[in-house]
Amino acid sequence: MVVLVVLSPAKALDYESPLPTKRSSEPRLLDDADELVSTLVHKTPSDLAKLMSISDGLAELNFERFQSWERPFTSPEARPAVLAFNGDVYQGMDAARTFSGKDFTRAQKTVRILSGLYGVLRPLDLMLPYRLEMGTKLKTERGRSLYEFWGSTIAEALNVDMKKSPGQSVVINLASNEYFKSVDQSALTAPVVSPGFLDAKGSGGDYRTVSFFAKRARGAMAAWVVRHGIDSVDDLASFDGLGYSFSSERSTDAHPVFTRRNQA
Repeated sequence: MVVLVVLSPAKALDYESPLPTKRSSEPRLLDDADELVSTLVHKTPSDLAKLMSISDGLAELNFERFQSWERPFTSPEARPAVLAFNGDVYQGMDAARTFSGKDFTRAQKTVRILSGLYGVLRPLDLMLPYRLEMGTKLKTERGRSLYEFWGSTIAEALNVDMKKSPGQSVVINLASNEYFKSVDQSALTAPVVSPGFLDAKGSGGDYRTVSFFAKRARGAMAAWVVRHGIDSVDDLASFDGLGYSFSSERSTDAHPVFTRRNQA
């Protein structure tokens, strides 16, 4: 079975920490990214602030980023995506500190990161710093939003990756709803399994999704899949990272659920 893990990107970025690997690759949808930048480069900082609902400071920063966009990407202006994103998911994944060379090789085959600007990234794909959420209603010649811009392109890219290996394929969706909506499931050639993570505070609290914890768990599961070479959905039930355990009574085939009781 071919297992492909799909993650969301992160707003927080790290372009300063030492890189644990010198390996890198080029994003495969750069022509599409160029097309988006050709629209964004004409936006003023004020336009960007309104479009993305960000502060004036962030708008000015991203205005400068779009103005200086240039291919090919070179270091230190660009770094591998899995080492550039630094939000909760990626802290849970902890690739910079814990991945071996073999882990990076396996991750390159197994993990895909969705992106408003780059479409879909492999972990070692170089990326320049940017801010462009998938839910942004950016008008282009392809439509009125990034969802319309990307259309079936992202799903088709995932299909290509899964065809590279023989056997049945499955997509493990560890992305947020905002980002996974960019994957046209009608065009996707594999079933989707979406794990969920629930926490309960204290001994008698009800289980619920806590965003901060769930994001960390998604990253931890992605790293676990990579390190253990997981190639079957059934093996997901063995995941025990961060103290979570599989809950058979809460799970379905398409939505395996993992629970944890938080004593804090």
